[in-house]
Amino acid sequence: MKRRTFNKLVASGAASALASGKLTSTASAAPRAIPSNEGRMHVGCQHGRVDETEIAFKARCGVRHIDGYAPKLIPGVGWDLEDALRQQELCAKYDIKIDAYHLPLSSAGIDRVATPNIMLGKSPERDREIEMIQQMIEVSAKAGVRALLYNTTILPVVRTERTPGRGGSTYSTWDMAKGMSEKAKFTKAGKVSVDEIYERITYLLDRLLPVAEQFNVQLANHIADPPLPVGYRGITRWNSPDILEGVKRFSKLYDSPSHGFNLCLGSSAEGMKDPNTEIHELIRYVGSKKQIFNIHLRNIKGGWGHFQEVYPDEGDMDFLEVIKTLREVGYTYMVMPDHLPRHEDDSDSRQGFAFAYGYIKALIQAAYS
Repeated sequence: MKRRTFNKLVASGAASALASGKLTSTASAAPRAIPSNEGRMHVGCQHGRVDETEIAFKARCGVRHIDGYAPKLIPGVGWDLEDALRQQELCAKYDIKIDAYHLPLSSAGIDRVATPNIMLGKSPERDREIEMIQQMIEVSAKAGVRALLYNTTILPVVRTERTPGRGGSTYSTWDMAKGMSEKAKFTKAGKVSVDEIYERITYLLDRLLPVAEQFNVQLANHIADPPLPVGYRGITRWNSPDILEGVKRFSKLYDSPSHGFNLCLGSSAEGMKDPNTEIHELIRYVGSKKQIFNIHLRNIKGGWGHFQEVYPDEGDMDFLEVIKTLREVGYTYMVMPDHLPRHEDDSDSRQGFAFAYGYIKALIQAAYS
């Protein structure tokens, strides 16, 4: 598939035209980097509540950049700008900034996602969903939000039963040998090849990227979690079965400063045989292209076909070396904890996240020392 470069939109009615496919792209200059607010990477958090109690907790943990809950939804239109500005104002009281939001393209799976027709490839329904997301890009820019995180998946996050962990905690686990019993349970999407997946992704991004470029917003795609065998439950994921080749294919779709990754290191490692070594090749490839817009720092034990999601200090990946590699490629945005183990004494996961925030801050300090 050829690489594409998009011109900025110049007409006020461009969003509607893009949704209908009336605007087309032409070649332009090489990608430019969207500058970070800081000169080095920093701890962040994902889709946390934006209220006084939660923001004060983040401030106590030294978290100054967050991925906030999406603003209020105006049905059939998009996000409420006033609510987005209110959230940003509340955060500013604690010297915190909302750097990212999640688009309504989540990892919940095609039966639960808010905008199912995009990955079902169903027109004209998907065009109305895309037009709404175009409005969300504009609202985000006006609220000072740098990046929008999204997923392009049909299957939900796939796991088997939880397994015991340290201190009485339990770990989210995938055992392919057990999970293959579900392989014949198709979703309403039926059978979808990887090429069809990419056709639906490009239909979406052909219409979103020009708007994102106009408003200087980054669109950050999350690795499908986990990478799976070809045709599992009728679906071949865009990053499966070879995680590095899948990432390269997605990377090469567009030459745009707004096209990149919410690079989940845990989900990436799940598709590797030797995560501690292979993860650095992946970071260097994407980082050299300035396509890393966010990092989920999740550690695992295991790899392709069998893994546990563990605490960041006990997994197979050496996260100090990972942070050093991120520094090497010039990454300057958020590093977020992700999918921490559970414990009955930590029902809201604050213990786990407080530990992870401090751990990440220490890693960053050590990498820059």
